[in-house]
Amino acid sequence: MDATDTKILTLLQENANISIAELAQRVNLSQTPCWKRIQRLEATGVIQKRVAILDPEKIGLGLTVFVSIEISDHSGQWLERFADFVSSLPEVMEIYRMAGDVDYMLRVVVPDMAAYDSFYKRLIDEIPLKNVTSRFAMQRVKSTTAYALTPGDKR
Repeated sequence: MDATDTKILTLLQENANISIAELAQRVNLSQTPCWKRIQRLEATGVIQKRVAILDPEKIGLGLTVFVSIEISDHSGQWLERFADFVSSLPEVMEIYRMAGDVDYMLRVVVPDMAAYDSFYKRLIDEIPLKNVTSRFAMQRVKSTTAYALTPGDKR
């Protein structure tokens, strides 16, 4: 990746709907080379997909919960079962395998406490877990999907 690729990626992170003509102009390329760079970035997996980002509160998903999970069984079979099950739950937005005092961290988004309680019961009924700790977000202070690609980039 060179500086032009970085500029293209920065602009696409701000607005994936930007026209090729405008994008090419802003990175000082003609349209065809700009389009070819985007295709290469997609083919190599740098650009995974382009999506619409929704406001969770405006679609009735006002409760974000960070769920820390400790497990007892670290076998490959258990880990695969856990990953498959948790990945299938639509409330789970992100899953991280952690180092430190917890094994997994989930970001769960639901409409309200009753919906979280239902999610929690499904989780603990399906998979044997050592400990589950829920932390409820009171306010989203910052939320971005854009990565800082250059030093000093203010995301």
